[in-house]
Amino acid sequence: MVDISTVSIVIASAGVLVAATYYVLQIRHQTKLRQTDMVMRLYATFGSTEFQRAYQRVASLEFEDYADYMKKYAKNIEVRAAMYTVTVFFEGVGVLAKRKLINMDLVDDLFTFPILETWQKVAPIMKGVRELQKSPSIAEWFEYVYNEMQKREQQPTKIG
Repeated sequence: MVDISTVSIVIASAGVLVAATYYVLQIRHQTKLRQTDMVMRLYATFGSTEFQRAYQRVASLEFEDYADYMKKYAKNIEVRAAMYTVTVFFEGVGVLAKRKLINMDLVDDLFTFPILETWQKVAPIMKGVRELQKSPSIAEWFEYVYNEMQKREQQPTKIG
């Protein structure tokens, strides 16, 4: 025969287990919401008129290599500002992705083409700056997220 104190202990234990499970599920849900919010804020920045002007400015640059870029654009403050704006944005995306603070699937869904296109455009410049400054870490997270997007592009397409 089971006495009332045993039943109350079992009920209390079940209540604690249910509360702990609920808490864990809430934490997971909140984490996913924060990640989604962060990506949507990034996307809003990406879609802003100011960013798009910088992005289009960088995309329209014509140069053969780092030396040619420097010869044509080194003294052009608008080009330098646009380059900084765009590379810092994608550098931030790369840091967040590397630290798993944003979901790589969302980054992939929203930014694959811009990341691929932009890194291919600015890679000679970033590599030239790295050599000049003797700092291999310049734009390393932008390059990281570029490499991650490259890997994903080479995988078979998954729908759903």
